[in-house]
Amino acid sequence: MVLALVMFLTTYVLLLLLPKYRAHIALASAALFVILGILPVNKVFFSINWNVIMMIAGTMGIVSLFIESKMPSLLADMLIARMPNVKWAIISLAFFAGIISAFIDNVATVLMVAPVALTISKKLGTSPVPSIIAIAISSNLQGAATLVGDTTSILLSGHANLDFLDFFIYRGKPGMFWIVQFGALASMLVLLWVFRKEKQSIEVKDRIVVEDYFPSLLLLGTIILLILASFIPEENKPAITNGLICVGLLVIGLIREIIRSRNLISLKRTLGEIDYFTLLLLMGLFIVIGGITEAGVVDEISQLFVKVSGNSVFLMYTLLVWASVLFSAFIDNIPYVATMLPVTSGIASLMGVDPTVLYFGLLAGATLGGNITPIGASANITGLGILKKEGYEVGVKEFMKISVPFTLAAVTTGYILVWLIWA
Repeated sequence: MVLALVMFLTTYVLLLLLPKYRAHIALASAALFVILGILPVNKVFFSINWNVIMMIAGTMGIVSLFIESKMPSLLADMLIARMPNVKWAIISLAFFAGIISAFIDNVATVLMVAPVALTISKKLGTSPVPSIIAIAISSNLQGAATLVGDTTSILLSGHANLDFLDFFIYRGKPGMFWIVQFGALASMLVLLWVFRKEKQSIEVKDRIVVEDYFPSLLLLGTIILLILASFIPEENKPAITNGLICVGLLVIGLIREIIRSRNLISLKRTLGEIDYFTLLLLMGLFIVIGGITEAGVVDEISQLFVKVSGNSVFLMYTLLVWASVLFSAFIDNIPYVATMLPVTSGIASLMGVDPTVLYFGLLAGATLGGNITPIGASANITGLGILKKEGYEVGVKEFMKISVPFTLAAVTTGYILVWLIWA
């Protein structure tokens, strides 16, 4: 067990120090766990959650087609046209980015909505920095709202057997969707204060034209089929049902693109938009986690958490939420959540409690907490990358002036609601 623990800690340190090589590190570590016999070869395939991998790959491809159709840009234009001034235009864009990112990848959301904010800023001759930051942190916030909103949500759904509707109503109680919405409302009050002086009027002259509505139907179809699949009893459907839905609809979209364009350019473009780096990272991490679970490391970490909390569920919940906020402020929340899910299960088992409150606390802290720093979430990094291309260098202090109060408002609201509903 000591060797497995040392290897795991070394893997995590390397993931932090070498973010560009995270997938390589995870896969190399996974290989060592197998070569050294810590994880038997016959358990490697089954340690990978293929439902999660297929869901992520399928939704990434469908989102790429959706963005290419320009439908998100049209929706943003329609939204802005109804706003009286810049303050409400930025707030509405941030809110729109949040709603969109509840159903598609956060980075993709920023790439869709940020150009609209840039256009507004150029027309008015103002800095786009505050508005892009608002869009990035709003999109990251809503990732925990639905099953397909973020990789962390997909990881939780795979681990705890949650379906699409469970994020709305779970065991007769409000799910994460509603908790996140209350958090979003609290954080929007922060944005209203930040942009209180932006009262210039604005108008949209050239509205985007959408020529292909099929990708929108694909995305809508994905959501509907995931909802319908949630009504099928677990024992009557394959474990990879959700993954098959997402990949199946992507294949339909790709076949249509080939027929429509009569070449493979669109196929290559869409497949190129899938984040294989993240998929390989997750596959490696699943194997590593399978290895440390096999070696008993997860049980030891769980017992350590229980000792620290003094066997108090409230203290454990509090520790889990705010430790997740702290860690996710500086490291990618995907490997963190992937690692902590089995630990959280172990903690709940040792304490003899329902793990739901701890699961939701972990998700709220890890997903919402990534907003604090510029490097805490991929959406933030993407937003700052867009600003850099436009000639704007954003410092940590400037970013955190908006992100810290925004995040604290959202996390505190979620922290209170999850406990009141699920404790």
